[in-house]
Order: sequence, then structure tokens, then C-alpha cells
Amino acid sequence: MKLVHKDIEKDNAGQVTLIPDEAEDMWHTYNLLQVGDSLRASTIRKVQTESSTGSVGSSRVRTTLTLCVETIDFDSQACQLRVKGTNIQENQYVKMGAYHTIELELNRKFTLAKKVWDSVVLDRIEQACDPAQKADVAAVVMQEGLANLVLVTPAMTLSRAKVEVTIPRKRKGSCAQHDKALERFYEAVMQGILRHFNFDVVKCILVASPGFVKDQFISYLFKEAVRQDCKILLENRSKFMVVHSSSGHKYSLKEVLCDPAVTARLSDTKAAGEVKALEDFYKMLQQEPDRAFYGLAHVERASEALAIDILLISDKLFRHQDVPTRSRYVRLVDSVKENGGNVRIFSSLHVSGEQLNQLSGVAAILRFPIADMSETEEDSSSDED
Repeated sequence: MKLVHKDIEKDNAGQVTLIPDEAEDMWHTYNLLQVGDSLRASTIRKVQTESSTGSVGSSRVRTTLTLCVETIDFDSQACQLRVKGTNIQENQYVKMGAYHTIELELNRKFTLAKKVWDSVVLDRIEQACDPAQKADVAAVVMQEGLANLVLVTPAMTLSRAKVEVTIPRKRKGSCAQHDKALERFYEAVMQGILRHFNFDVVKCILVASPGFVKDQFISYLFKEAVRQDCKILLENRSKFMVVHSSSGHKYSLKEVLCDPAVTARLSDTKAAGEVKALEDFYKMLQQEPDRAFYGLAHVERASEALAIDILLISDKLFRHQDVPTRSRYVRLVDSVKENGGNVRIFSSLHVSGEQLNQLSGVAAILRFPIADMSETEEDSSSDED
């Protein structure tokens, strides 16, 4: 998605103009829209015209309307979004207050105005508009002396860096210069990985090359990581995957991504982090139930005690049409972030999101155990008696 214009005042009222450029952006837009917002977009309207002789004809015209949103309908299979509402800006074809349904289209801009833009909605825009946020696959395509570092998003491949080092040939009886140059090359690639790949977002890093270059590089990378005590590489070792490519040029990435082993690994990288977080929650619920809470009231109590390490929350809750209830979820997210906790917003279109919705849609893994809330509530009520 492209952000064309953003105008938000100090009181958090304002408007943004966006252009959706892929089907997934319709899902983001669906999560941005709320009843009561105003949406301005291009649409087609059937208009009746009367000629001078009195005969009535109808024609379809393209016009731009501003609607006060009343109902939002999202088709998850076709990724289509329809918004119904009343017209709030009269034009030559449509009167004030007339009903209309806009079907948002790819590559056509729309302007969304809200009375309050909260942190969750602004984060969603940032996530939708920043290609690096969606790039959960990274790749290093290399051969001796040449490496391309790229991020793979659902829509495009972003070139992040190109490393070129001249490597002299091995000479009879002396390989020292060749080995030194190769080490310099590997070091430059390693620094490129640390600088350009965000390990919080990237779920899998493909290392591809012809021959044994990839294997030699991986053994160098982790030997150096141990020597330099580079925790970020050691902690993310499982994300690296070694595959074959015909060269170190960027175009070789296509054959790498078509490899069946790679497609199996990448089938759902976006959701892999969420699945793991939910697994960790269930494990904690079995082993240390006092450190795993779910349900809004319990999670809010844990947040007040500054106990939340990871908050798991479904995006379905932010589509709640009751403003005070929605604000309650936003406050919870803001409070956890302010106190150094991690927030994972689950997509309700994914299996892990469906599972979380069965647990009320909100759960938390705590930093330290808190006695069971129901017991403390019973104790306080018996004390009052």
C-alpha cells in the first residue's frame, strides 16, 4: 500500500489518503475502517437522465463520493471490500443523505477521515505501507566474490545490498592471498546481513550459491558469531536455510524460490511467529498456569501489575463497533508497549488467530507468576462477608 497524504492533528483527528496496490491491502483497509468514519473514493453510480422530450434514460457514470460509513463487508476469498453509507458531500449526480455502496479498487486512491486515530490504526498503516515490515523472507544469493542481499515481500523483491570483492586465483604452492580475500568477502557479507536484515521481522534467510560457497560461508558465519559473541546470529541460527542456485546474481532467486524444499518452508512464514507465540502460551498454561492469563479482565489486571511479557491479541477485537470497548483494547496494547512488553496482533484470517479467538481473543504470557485471579476474587468476597 502507498501512503499519498497524511494529515493528523494534535487531538488525533484527521485524514489519510492511501492507494491499495495488492489484494492483501484490502484486508488492511478492512481493519482500518469503522462505522462513523468518512470515506472518499471514486465509484460508479447509475444515474437517471430526462431528455427535453420527457423520455427517461439511465447511464453509469464514474464519480467521487464521500460517505459516512455504516456497513463494511469484506470477502476474504476474493479480497474484495464493499463499504455502504450515506453521502455527506452533494455533487451533480448524488444528493446529500443518499445511500451508496463503494467497492474499493486496487490502484485507485481513497481518503479515510476519522475523529480519532489511535495507535493501533496508525501502526496498521505503517505496517501496510512499509515493504520491509512485510518482508518475512530474506535471501543471500552468492558466488565467489559476489553476493546479493535481498528481501522478499509478497509483492516484490527488494535489493538491500550488493557485495563485490575481487578474489585472486589460487597459485601453485600458495593459497594465502585467495584465502584472505575470501575471508574479507565473507566478513563483508556477514556485516551486510546484520545491517540490512531485521531479525524481528524476517522469519527465514535463504543462503544460495553454486558449489560449496554457501556451506563455507555458513560455517564461517557461525564460527565468527561464536568468536565475537554475536547473540543475534546465534539466537536466529534456525532461520538460516542453505539451498543451491546456478549463480550469485539476483535473477537466480527465482529458481531458489521454486525449490520444493524452500516452498514447504516458506508456505506460511508470516504466521510462523504467531503460531510459536500461541504454542508458548499453551505450554505455559500447562506448566505454570499462574504465568498464562486469558480473557480481557484477567489480562487487564496483569497489565496493571506490569506483569505482561507477551500480549497476544486478535485484530478482530479492534473491529468492535462499540467505541469504549475498542478503546479499552487500544489502551491495553499501549500500556503493554509502554512497560516494555511485546505485542503480537494475530490475523483472524489465520488458523492461529481463530484459535486465539476461541480464548476470548486476548491472552498474555507473564514475566512472573500472579496468583489465580478467581481465587483472589473469592477471598476478597469472603472477607467482605
